[in-house]
Amino acid sequence: MEQFAHYQPGAYAQEHIRITPTTLSDGRDFFYLDDEPQFVSGEKTRELKDSRPLAYRFAPQLDAEGNEVPYAAPQMRRDPLTGDWIPMATARMNRPITAGPGATAKGNPLAARKPGDPYQDGEVPDTDYNVVVFENRFPSMVRVPGADESVSYINDNPLWEKKLAVGRCEVICFDSNETGLPADLPVSRLRTVVEAWAFRTAEISQMEGIEQIFPFENHGQEIGVSLAHPHGQIYCYPFIAPKMEQELQHTEAYFERTGGNLLKDIMQGELEAQERIVMRNHSWVAYVPAAARWPLEVHVAPVRDVLTLDELNDQERWDLAQMYSTLLKRGNAFFDTGDGKGMDLPYIAAWHQAPIHDTRRDHYRLNLQFFSFRRAANKIKYLAGSESGMAAWISDTTPELIASRFHELGEIDIA
Repeated sequence: MEQFAHYQPGAYAQEHIRITPTTLSDGRDFFYLDDEPQFVSGEKTRELKDSRPLAYRFAPQLDAEGNEVPYAAPQMRRDPLTGDWIPMATARMNRPITAGPGATAKGNPLAARKPGDPYQDGEVPDTDYNVVVFENRFPSMVRVPGADESVSYINDNPLWEKKLAVGRCEVICFDSNETGLPADLPVSRLRTVVEAWAFRTAEISQMEGIEQIFPFENHGQEIGVSLAHPHGQIYCYPFIAPKMEQELQHTEAYFERTGGNLLKDIMQGELEAQERIVMRNHSWVAYVPAAARWPLEVHVAPVRDVLTLDELNDQERWDLAQMYSTLLKRGNAFFDTGDGKGMDLPYIAAWHQAPIHDTRRDHYRLNLQFFSFRRAANKIKYLAGSESGMAAWISDTTPELIASRFHELGEIDIA
């Protein structure tokens, strides 16, 4: 196992997962996470050389007139009405899109290089892989060496702060099968994905300027996924994201009022109520929250008090992989399309973990929030006036009905 500054692999990862770092031709970090025995043992090795003739990622660029200009680093501006920072990354307009009616690219940049083919503009140097993690080529946030990171003002008006969006964006590819679904991956592969989340959380948490690490998965065309490949992302914010800030305000106020941990007490309350519990194993509890917003929503919480993904022990990581696999399978079976086969559910899986430096972190608790926009086999919940205009959700169902449907699926063979 490669030695890293902050990531400490557990007994399972030391014996069954090999992490191999390299650098892509434009200077971005890249990591292979292998769980196949021949790679773990070192009998086989991965291709480390990226043969693409890419310019250095922060090299000067040419403008519309052909003049050389400095790299256009993403900036962010603060909304004076809400206090939210809004990153603005114009380079993302040029990113390849392979999914949906607006597809603009023929190749899949997340695919492995095809054996025998000349190297195309894909991100993986090898012809196969298990799990890979790399810095996004079109990041919403990135630290640019030597760039001025101080606050300035739009139109010289102190109402409108702006500065560089100095975070970090990474991509995690769950498998090399381009047409596969996360729900169909073996639990052992999802266990490697869990290790990738823990590995990156441990390493990134020590990087300068990062305040919150947010691993997430967008899945499905309706969600807006631009690349049709089983993958997720990690956004590393230089600020506390608005939803996390709202949760921290409530968890801190609850602690000051009661001395307790709000997230733990919510989990305990759901366990006592029982009717919204979806699944439970040795280390994790999955439940539909009593005030669920989405037509399909499940929260997953560790039994033990844990702040971040890298704090999970081996048993908790295995139990999480097993529960996540079951959750995805039941999600795909949730809506009846009439043929008994369910559907490829569009969903977002969002990891909420304690912020890195905020003093309120000790009263938070790791949790996964899994939800879907789909409200029926042929209907999507659109966020219209009340939701988009006022962030005031109107639910189309009840949490108890959602949980009841998951209970039904627990009695059905969905393997």
